[in-house]
Amino acid sequence: MRLIVGLGNPGEKYAATRHNVGFHWLCRLAEQLRITFKSEVKFHGLCANVMQDDEQLWLLKPQTYMNASGMAVAALSRFYKISPDQLLVVHDELDLPPGTVKLKLGGGTGGHNGLKDIISRLATKDFWRLRIGIGHPGNKNEVVDYVLHSPRKEEALLIDDAIQRSLIVWPLIASGDYSAAMHKLHTK
Repeated sequence: MRLIVGLGNPGEKYAATRHNVGFHWLCRLAEQLRITFKSEVKFHGLCANVMQDDEQLWLLKPQTYMNASGMAVAALSRFYKISPDQLLVVHDELDLPPGTVKLKLGGGTGGHNGLKDIISRLATKDFWRLRIGIGHPGNKNEVVDYVLHSPRKEEALLIDDAIQRSLIVWPLIASGDYSAAMHKLHTK
C-alpha cells in the first residue's frame, strides 16, 4: 500500500457529516502514525507521508469536494507512479449498516460520486476500498440530504466502532496481508 485516500468534503460545514467518514478514518490513522497533513496545491488536497517498510506511504484528503475526488487521486498517484493496486480508498457506504466495515478490491460504485470520479480518472476499478457503513435512509430521493448530515448519536457510536476496528487491522493492510485483514474485519 502506497497511497491511502480518505473521501469527504472540505470545510467545517461538512466536517461531521456521514459523507466524511473517510476523512475521519484518515485523520485517526495519521494520529496513529504521528504525522500531520499539509496543503499540497499540486495534489489538490491535504497530504501527509511516512516511510513504511522502505516505501513512502502517502495519506490524501482531497479538497476538491466529493464529486471531483479523482482529480487529487490521479495527480498524486501519477506523480509518484503509484499503481491502482497500491491504492486504498476509504469511504462511506450506504449499502452497509452503521457499525459495519468491509475491505475489498475493485467493484462498482454503488452510486458513490467520489468513487465514480476516481474510476473515471484512473480508468480502472481495480483499487482497494475500505467501506465504512453509514446505512441508507430508505428512500433514494433522500440520499443526498442523508449523507450531508451528521449521523444520529447511536449511529455515530457504531460508525466510530467500525473505524476503530478497521484501524486495528491497519498493520495487516499496510503489509499487504489482505486476506487476514478481511478475515478479521468480516468475522464477528
